[in-house]
Amino acid sequence: MTLISSVDRQDAGAVRSALTSPLVLLALICVVLAALLTLKLTLPIGAFYWDLFIYFDAANRIWSGQLPGVDFFTPVGPLGYWLFALFVKLFPGGQPLLIAQWSLMAVTTPLLALVLADIDRRSRLVALALLVPFLVFQILPINVETYYSFPGVDGFGIYNRQMCLLLYVLTAGLVFAQGRMTVRVTIAGTMLALFLVKITGFAGGALICAFAFAAGRVSLRSAIGALVGFLAVLALLELTTGVVSAYVGDIAALVALNEGSILPRFLQAASIHFMAFGPLAILIAALGLIGLPDILQATTTLVRSRRVAALAALIDRDVFWLGVVSFAALFVETQNTGGLAFIFVWPVLLRILVRAGGAPTWRLALILSLVAASALPTFVQVIHRGARALVGQIAYVDLDAPRLGTLAAVSQRPELIRRATVMLDTYQRFPEAFDHLADEEQLPSFTLYNEPDFHLTWLMGVEEAVEAIEALEAARGVRFETIMNLNFVNPFPWLLDRQAPRGIAIGADPFRAVPDPDQAVLASVKETDLLLYPLCPVTVANRLLRDLYAPGLAGHSRIQLSPCWDAYVRNELLPSQ
Repeated sequence: MTLISSVDRQDAGAVRSALTSPLVLLALICVVLAALLTLKLTLPIGAFYWDLFIYFDAANRIWSGQLPGVDFFTPVGPLGYWLFALFVKLFPGGQPLLIAQWSLMAVTTPLLALVLADIDRRSRLVALALLVPFLVFQILPINVETYYSFPGVDGFGIYNRQMCLLLYVLTAGLVFAQGRMTVRVTIAGTMLALFLVKITGFAGGALICAFAFAAGRVSLRSAIGALVGFLAVLALLELTTGVVSAYVGDIAALVALNEGSILPRFLQAASIHFMAFGPLAILIAALGLIGLPDILQATTTLVRSRRVAALAALIDRDVFWLGVVSFAALFVETQNTGGLAFIFVWPVLLRILVRAGGAPTWRLALILSLVAASALPTFVQVIHRGARALVGQIAYVDLDAPRLGTLAAVSQRPELIRRATVMLDTYQRFPEAFDHLADEEQLPSFTLYNEPDFHLTWLMGVEEAVEAIEALEAARGVRFETIMNLNFVNPFPWLLDRQAPRGIAIGADPFRAVPDPDQAVLASVKETDLLLYPLCPVTVANRLLRDLYAPGLAGHSRIQLSPCWDAYVRNELLPSQ
């Protein structure tokens, strides 16, 4: 029997160390995901899926020279659109929802790698415990919330997921990283990305950063360094593009459109996410009671000394960390419809677990139970929904819509695709019924936009419009260079390689995301060659958009483009007959 030499043992240990290295695992995952984006994959279409197509509208505008906020109104910050525009060029055949989901890794991966490298020097187990949940939430295009019973992926809440993933990286760095440069870069990088993704996430991140500074986790020098880096990049962006001031203006406009009391939003967020919020509240109360004597003693010391160090000693405790981060998570959810609620509380929960090792048995059991109750439901819910979507797709069929390119890279149950076809025919044959519903301010179904078959019908209708536009151009010898859609999404410039008019809002929800058009916007509408008005079905939202932009339609003639579409054609291109 040959004994393994000490050198062989060292080599074997090095191999094992490399295989379990969080940085190696993160790099391998990135390579695998990039390879998957080169394949023609389909995903099972789910609720609100047409939100994804906003990104195609934005990407087409960006590649034609338009800037988010400056040249078109956006519901959120520009970073997600810039990343999608870049990655859809790099992977033109990739599944678009996966592109939107994974493109954020261009930001999160280097920042998380920096944090993990810092942590790995002290504890590989902690580093891996931070990496694995992050990868699950980053890879799966799945929200915590369920809006439809059939298995499917979530094409909505994309920027909410991006925001929560960035907050996860920020919290992990603030809780566990020790290197000053690591902390500075993590704060500056994540806060910059949060500002450019969604302002709600930036506000939540600012709260966590402020608490970390007060608790002594971030030194004054590191805080100043991170702030200088953050402001320097924003100043450069503003000087070169004007995006920052335009984005702030868009935020102000959205706030004016969505005024209302904040308290009902907190109550709603707490009730929707009670499976996480409830156990967290109990855990905070338990930690407060367990640590009450020490807290009172530290408070007395602070009152007597009135020193900054005493303040840090008082609040740098698990109960306060958990309370602040949980409140930030709840605040973020007051402005969300779907996303990854409360996932960035995990780094704090992990710190609580690490520190609970020497506690008495009863206390350890209590903490373990409450941490598990706080963290596992969200983690299991996302994995469960992702697994259902993956397994359920085995019995699904792909949507046959070749003119839509990767927009049609979806699948669904055959009976739902059949229903979508029947509904498209029904909208065409019985328009009076749906006109009546719109007159009564009702949708064809109370949960219409939740239903995957609606989005399948909408995609079929888009293909019909594309073919009708090409047929009209061929018959009349014209080319419509600018195309606008009086609908929530405008995929037509992308599909037809045309331009979208400047100044028009993307993600056009007239109830909460489309400001009243000014003269510049109406002038842009007047110069638009072709405006599409969907009829399958007629909805209150589409009517509102038509009425909102009506002053810009004066120089256009309305024609029937196809059974499901009317069109407003600029008179100079197609004089009325």
